[in-house]
Amino acid sequence: MLSAAIFDVDGVLLASPHERAWREALAGYAEPDSFTTAMYQAHVAGKLRLDGARSALEALGVPDAERRAAVYAEQKQARLEDLIRTGAVAAFPDALRFVEAVAALGWPMAAASSSRNATQMMRSITLSTGQRLLDIFRVNVSGRDLKRGKPDPELFLVAAAELGVPPGQCFVAEDAPAGIAAARAGGMAALGVARLDDVDQLRAVGADLVVTSLDDVVIAELAVGQLVGRTQ
Repeated sequence: MLSAAIFDVDGVLLASPHERAWREALAGYAEPDSFTTAMYQAHVAGKLRLDGARSALEALGVPDAERRAAVYAEQKQARLEDLIRTGAVAAFPDALRFVEAVAALGWPMAAASSSRNATQMMRSITLSTGQRLLDIFRVNVSGRDLKRGKPDPELFLVAAAELGVPPGQCFVAEDAPAGIAAARAGGMAALGVARLDDVDQLRAVGADLVVTSLDDVVIAELAVGQLVGRTQ
């Protein structure tokens, strides 16, 4: 019986410029055009920054990727901060409707992103109530200095603990395969949000439900603890 929600931020709640920043920071290492959305999802999304940098360089065959990853990660972060300052962050309308609907159920919610920039980005988004997106969450564990990144469940387990809800009563909304795997490893239900035509990939790593829009989650079923999509 589900009774709490944990949300990844980038790709689930916000169309953030993370992928763009990774791509544009790649100049000098490899052709930026080689950094595709599919590669971002498979090798970078959901991971700690340094792990993502190393994984991306290795996937692109960049020599000495281990040593060069730290500098690439720093350059990506600088580019991302520039993009955030210029307003290159937008919320997915279906996501805002969904978090408001879950909040109306009285459920405790947590934001849980590997990104240290997630808090700043959520603070810039306003809900229909006039409330900031960040403030709708009882707990925010985004950007915590943890030992292990996704697909390890540590981030989500910390979120559940701070919500005071057993992991088995939480669902995690995620758009990345690594995040779905982390939710499942933590004993939580996994809601895959397939915004990039990647339904099959999210199902393959164990998502309990995959939707292309969060409008497709049936709130009446969620109210009784069940994760059900409109097409089921």
